[in-house]
Amino acid sequence: MTAMPATSPPAPLRDELGEYAVSPALVAALSRMVVAGPRATRHTSHTPMSGAPLAEVPESSVADVAMAIDQGRAAQRSWARRPIAVRAQVMLRLHDLVLQHQGTLLDLIQLESGKARAHAFEEIADVAITARYYARTAADHLATRHTLGALLALSRTEVVRHPHGVVGIVSPWNFPLSLPITDTIPALMAGNAVVLRPDSQTALSALYGAMLLRDAGLPDGVLQVVVGAGATIGQAVVDRADYVSYTGSTETGRRVGESAASRLVGCSLELGGKNSLYVRPDADLAVAVEGVRRATYASGGQLCMHGERLLLHEAIADEFLARFLPSVEAMRVGTALEFGFEMGSLLSQRQLDRVDGHVRDAVARGARVLAGGRPLPEIGPFCYAPTVLDGVTPDMACRDEETFGPVLAVYRVASDEEAVRLANDTAYGLHAGIWSRDVPGARAVARRIRTGTVSINEGYAASWSSLGSPMGGMKQSGLGRRHGAEGILKYTESQSITAQHLVTFGPQFGLSDKQFAGLFTVGLKALKALGAK
Repeated sequence: MTAMPATSPPAPLRDELGEYAVSPALVAALSRMVVAGPRATRHTSHTPMSGAPLAEVPESSVADVAMAIDQGRAAQRSWARRPIAVRAQVMLRLHDLVLQHQGTLLDLIQLESGKARAHAFEEIADVAITARYYARTAADHLATRHTLGALLALSRTEVVRHPHGVVGIVSPWNFPLSLPITDTIPALMAGNAVVLRPDSQTALSALYGAMLLRDAGLPDGVLQVVVGAGATIGQAVVDRADYVSYTGSTETGRRVGESAASRLVGCSLELGGKNSLYVRPDADLAVAVEGVRRATYASGGQLCMHGERLLLHEAIADEFLARFLPSVEAMRVGTALEFGFEMGSLLSQRQLDRVDGHVRDAVARGARVLAGGRPLPEIGPFCYAPTVLDGVTPDMACRDEETFGPVLAVYRVASDEEAVRLANDTAYGLHAGIWSRDVPGARAVARRIRTGTVSINEGYAASWSSLGSPMGGMKQSGLGRRHGAEGILKYTESQSITAQHLVTFGPQFGLSDKQFAGLFTVGLKALKALGAK
């Protein structure tokens, strides 16, 4: 593994406390974005890059959450009355501000999550793309639709969309800017207010995004941020919001879904994954090697869509591994605030213990380490080598449990059918990747894999960045979808308003009930013959 020397953060984040410190002035400004009382306790976060304390942020109370919800409801009414074009201008300004402030954002994302700078930039790009997409498409997605009723032109219906009110968003630590802000954007564009609870470990990135939304022209009270533990503050948001968007573990997602269902409010849940990457015998191996490596080790494997299973057709398995393993061993792992690394750190000792525990368990039960397989304390306290395992069996924890780290298990398959069976042999159904020169054939294989998205000749970025298409999970990977029409319509409720003209649905003109039923029957037959829908 190649380590590169760390460098000092750029000026906005440099102070006398050391190279991994966030300036007190910035922490103070971001802390003012938190809904918390003057005597609030403070949470101290630590940077994974060194393990040192990073910043103290005030923690909200359950009463603060209730106040944020109430204030959000008051602010939402006037926000919803603003034309969609006005809301769109806020998002287009956010697009520009995110790109303008990307230096500070990149530093914050890295310092809070430990990921490599190139992967932090994916978050910047994601926010900009999402802001632009919904600014330009929300009017079409939310437009009133006109439909015909049972009596064609005599029954005219319009379908209108109403915002839920206050959307509660509970976001995780692994994408500290992208997930909280890109879930917030369509909720706001649909006319809702948002109460956001980012993970306490990575609150600064989310708070900076909220600050940029304010600077882009978002009115006071429409977006409020609360900070605190998921079991208390996250749950308080779930218990009070008019709609809930949650990203995180399947176990917690079940509880969120139960809480929302008990109040008869809707929710969307993006949960865990055990994603397969399949290399077909006709694949361009150079493209596949590079794509599989990125798909597996991006963000240190702390990415819901990353690959944990590598399905190699036996016809190319040996050749693929002969190219792939040296490229994995040569990956540059480091923690500097600069571009040039291919992987950064895991988030914490807990994440490191889980990853190392899965690898140790697999080796103890007979798996072979083909690459990596060890912590890298010489680079960072929570760094772990990009790892490839062979011989993983069902009795090993990493076979079916989500590792959520830089560990890839290799499986050889003899056919597309076997690859599909193995890809579907999991409780999860989030994402899959396929490499093949025969794209129509790969699409046919993809349709048989029970995942919400499939990327062909790409690991995850093709699916994630296709904003016009829905993204989400099947099976235990969740409910609902991000992106596209579904990604904004979920933040609304539909209402049908029907006006009846000239005649009614009851007997008239002196007809008896029996005569009316007969006449109506003739009309229904005529409508079918005319091809009416």
